[in-house]
Amino acid sequence: MNMRGWRAILLSVTGAVLTASCGYAAAIHSAEIPQEQLIGTWTSSAGTSLTFSEEHTFAGTGFDKVEAMADCARPETLSTGRWAFYVSPEGNGFIVPDETATRGHELQLSFDGDPTCTVWVYLYGYFGDAEDPSMCPTKDPDAGCPPDGYLKRDEAAFHS
Repeated sequence: MNMRGWRAILLSVTGAVLTASCGYAAAIHSAEIPQEQLIGTWTSSAGTSLTFSEEHTFAGTGFDKVEAMADCARPETLSTGRWAFYVSPEGNGFIVPDETATRGHELQLSFDGDPTCTVWVYLYGYFGDAEDPSMCPTKDPDAGCPPDGYLKRDEAAFHS
């Protein structure tokens, strides 16, 4: 095969790899989760665990492993708090946490042990699908989570 043929193959393979990798990154989107799907236990491979209740409280462990909590005073001592979905009550795009909301794309966690410590949690699914969601506590949704920072539903805990 001549040099022109190899260049064509190389360009085709490079284009396919770039398209596939960009497509994979674009496949993860915000997912709207109803409250009944949120209730239960979520865990990360880093060792963080969160259990959400219908009463808008949560309990958890391993918060010192959550990068988004680095500015909180002593995150290793925090274990309980309140949660709320973010909503835009006036429809203007400005969002606030609201415990009366029954679904959402994002959550706020407020900790009992440190009232100044709040964490923004984004809810994700592949192509926005809420059937297999994950959540990412983060300061910047564009930065995402470290690979072991995503929390997934603990299906065994949901079905027991």
